[in-house]
Amino acid sequence: MPQQKIRSQKISDIIAEQLESMIIEGSLEPGQKMPTERALAERFEVSRPSIREALNKLDAKGLVTRRQGGGTFVADSIGMSMSDPLLGLLESHPEFNYDLLEYRHALEEIAAHYAAVRATESDHELIERRYQEWLDGHNARLGAEQEAELDWRFHLSIAEASHNAVLLHSMRALLSLFKQTIATNLTYLYTEEARRDEIRRQHEAMKDAVIQRDTEKSRQAVNNHLAFVEETLQHSSRFESNSQRSLRRISMIR
Repeated sequence: MPQQKIRSQKISDIIAEQLESMIIEGSLEPGQKMPTERALAERFEVSRPSIREALNKLDAKGLVTRRQGGGTFVADSIGMSMSDPLLGLLESHPEFNYDLLEYRHALEEIAAHYAAVRATESDHELIERRYQEWLDGHNARLGAEQEAELDWRFHLSIAEASHNAVLLHSMRALLSLFKQTIATNLTYLYTEEARRDEIRRQHEAMKDAVIQRDTEKSRQAVNNHLAFVEETLQHSSRFESNSQRSLRRISMIR
């Protein structure tokens, strides 16, 4: 039987595969500016032409984009599994907010479980930092939009610590929608001071449980938080529905 000639893999192919892995695992995020060719060459200890060729391969796959004089960026479209028209529909129909909360509930419970199992010390440091950034914004009362951004970054840090690429990209795929609904939810949730305190305790419980590597407490902390949000919003909807019904009844009497 004739022996097949073994071909050595090109350095640029190896670099391209490593960069692809970094994109998949979330180390390189959509829209993030890539390090310069020089920095990448030093990091991988290869020549700049090899780096340039590797980036060309990623460009051909649509994984990065080049900007004239501005560098190379991870493509914004990575992870966007839902079309813009559908996102627009969901954003304009708030009655689907509960569907989104249920979806978040499922994803984040699983993410918290795996984060408690797999998180590294670096992950713990990031979760702690994202929590503190959120808490500072929370205490400063920055407003719904800015607090929603910090809130989501904290939740996302736990998903990143799960080291499950599919979970992470599923959450990132609905990033803008999640942040918008969080901002909408906070507008109502923070009308009462007690709710602010309760959400602070819930976030702290999530953070502590993951860092303590307690899988059951991690899942329960996420469940307690999102169940609280959902129940509070449902109460709000029932109150508004009852108020509208009463107004209609009064108008009929008149």
